[in-house]
Amino acid sequence: MRMQTREMLRDARNLALLRLLQDDPRMATSELARRVGLSAPAARERVLRLEEAGVIAGYRLALDPAALGYPVCAFVRVRPAPGRLPKVADLARQIPEVVECHRVTGEDCFVLKVHLPALDQLDRVLDRFLSYGQATTSIVQSTPVPPRGLPLPTNGASGQP
Repeated sequence: MRMQTREMLRDARNLALLRLLQDDPRMATSELARRVGLSAPAARERVLRLEEAGVIAGYRLALDPAALGYPVCAFVRVRPAPGRLPKVADLARQIPEVVECHRVTGEDCFVLKVHLPALDQLDRVLDRFLSYGQATTSIVQSTPVPPRGLPLPTNGASGQP
């Protein structure tokens, strides 16, 4: 981690801003400023510096896949055949139902998260990957820990939750 970023994460107000933005990324700058005891321009400047440093990588809209017609979620592990590794990543980028693709260690090289409208659609997705290697699938039954923000330092020392 760069020294500038480390210093930014030692600042209690920066950490407070990050916590507030994790809870509500759409919070108005004036409300952020009020809650951390800064003027609106000062709060906005701090947020901009956190963005420029790469601490804030972006703001995302969280959509409910089931509400959009994708109630089935699966994780697919792919073990590419020799020489097929780059093809798997390229294919994952092309399939809209693949919402995440991670290159991992272990016997499998990729873990994909897939959302589908119905279980019978899984074959269509898997068949595309099978031409490049072996696939193992796990269907998600429930999500006891939904996606959440990373733990932020509490003691002012970067990297210590």
